[in-house]
Amino acid sequence: MPRDAISIKTRDGNCPASVFTPANRKGPWPAVIFYMDGLGIRPVMWEMGQRLADAGYLVLQPDLYYRFGSYPPKVPSEVLGNQASMGELMKWVNSLDRDRKVSDSSAFIDYLSSRPDVKGKRFGATGYCMGGNTSLTAAGAFPDRFAAVASFHGGNLGADKPDSPHNYVKGITGRVYVAGAIEDASFPDEQKVRLEKALTDAGVNHVVETYPGARHGFAVPDLPVFNKEAAERHWTSLLTLFQETLRAD
Repeated sequence: MPRDAISIKTRDGNCPASVFTPANRKGPWPAVIFYMDGLGIRPVMWEMGQRLADAGYLVLQPDLYYRFGSYPPKVPSEVLGNQASMGELMKWVNSLDRDRKVSDSSAFIDYLSSRPDVKGKRFGATGYCMGGNTSLTAAGAFPDRFAAVASFHGGNLGADKPDSPHNYVKGITGRVYVAGAIEDASFPDEQKVRLEKALTDAGVNHVVETYPGARHGFAVPDLPVFNKEAAERHWTSLLTLFQETLRAD
């Protein structure tokens, strides 16, 4: 696996990150920022990052929890079934407010812009769970820098809060694709309607849909709710989105 471990200087410190490139294929490549889910960096995130890279992209996967220092990979079955562990995890998730997401994303954009093996000046972004929120937040903060943005089982995308991503979609120039899950407390129907309206009113090219039978976390293989059919649909949708935008950018 051609994974390169790097460190990116941010406003608040040094963010460890991984860079994935296509196996046996020479660059330059279009670049994508891969925003991790709430359980953090672990082998399954690397596997997903490499699968995306092998489709022809340079993939940057930052560790958004760098402010807490290094930590051992979290095992979902152990964390999700433990009330104390979940409480600690939610502290980490909630520490990433809009200001930190935007500041970090600025550093990630600068890093990609500095690489000679990155093709084009606009990037793609994808994210899962917490990362789906971060992906849309980044697009809203830097509307000219993303040709395509995706969110899978993202949470609080249309929340009744001032920092909700739907409040910042005006000006987004890239395409937006959002795939939600059924019975998802972090993205209920009223949030879906609110996000859809905001994107439509802003004139953003978008698709917001719900995968039938798929629950929050459906795309990530080490989660107990992993849904193979929905996960493959996610890959097809994501790769089609990037093929039609980044390849043509």
